[in-house]
Amino acid sequence: MLRFDVPQVWSNVIRLEAFLTAAVAALALALNQPWLMALLVALGLVRGFVGHHRCPSHYAWKALMLRLNCAGKLEDAGAKMFANKVLFIASSVSLALFLSGSNLWMVPAAMLVIFATLEWAFSFCAACWVYGVWYRKFPPAGA
Repeated sequence: MLRFDVPQVWSNVIRLEAFLTAAVAALALALNQPWLMALLVALGLVRGFVGHHRCPSHYAWKALMLRLNCAGKLEDAGAKMFANKVLFIASSVSLALFLSGSNLWMVPAAMLVIFATLEWAFSFCAACWVYGVWYRKFPPAGA
């Protein structure tokens, strides 16, 4: 469902968070430390299901970037929450695969590196694009 009940988010704060997501996932891959994916599970859970406005790290980055006057422009948080739900799912799958003894944990971690890099480097959010297409094709009842 479209989320207009949560505060908008600053574009450059979201891009910084995407950079950190890519960095954590890349670090997990480079150091062969899949436990780092637990951090992304937690961030995806809070930002995706509760909202960016309730995430302590988002609040800290937003405060810093607003103070430095580099927060960007305001954007709808609904698509970004959807992207963080995807982050939660992908990082959970990665961690579950590791816990099951499979080296396939690297596949979702690598996908997170790719898609998070697209977000921070080019401001292209694949999950947000899918979110938009879905709601154009299947608008909510009463819209």
